[in-house]
Amino acid sequence: MEKPDTDKRSEFLEHVLKLNGDIELSKAFQVSLESINGMDIAQLNRIGLKTYEEGKWSVHKILQHLIDWERIWCYRAVIFARGEGAIPNGHDQEIMGENSNGDELSIERLIKELRIVRQSTVMMFEPFSEEILHTNCRFFEYEMPLYMIGYTITAHQIHHFNMIRERYVPLDR
Repeated sequence: MEKPDTDKRSEFLEHVLKLNGDIELSKAFQVSLESINGMDIAQLNRIGLKTYEEGKWSVHKILQHLIDWERIWCYRAVIFARGEGAIPNGHDQEIMGENSNGDELSIERLIKELRIVRQSTVMMFEPFSEEILHTNCRFFEYEMPLYMIGYTITAHQIHHFNMIRERYVPLDR
């Protein structure tokens, strides 16, 4: 799949593409699932609800955040894929994180749910035609082709898994 023209890319989209690297969307989804399957559950359980800094989310809340936002992005993709025409509202991740019950859920459950949500996302994107994948999606702040929603989902995971590796894994010492 071709990447969007440079002059149409926002800083956000540049970051999404950089995190994913130069791979096809189907491969990005495959790599993301492998990454989910490769999570060290025992290590994450040892880290528990620790955070690297006061006021930061636990790994549990980060995983719940990934699940929630993937569902939001999939809703947005369906809106555009089906030509509904609405511009999706923005959402406040801080309010959502504060009100999540991620800390009450086990790491095993959260990873299982993330895996299932990702598998569902892959199944949603697989039958989209090239025409659908290139549908222009207009948001409150920017525009992008629909296939970039898929890359946004995988980039979001990459970003947060990097944060877990860099800032939370050292807490397991």
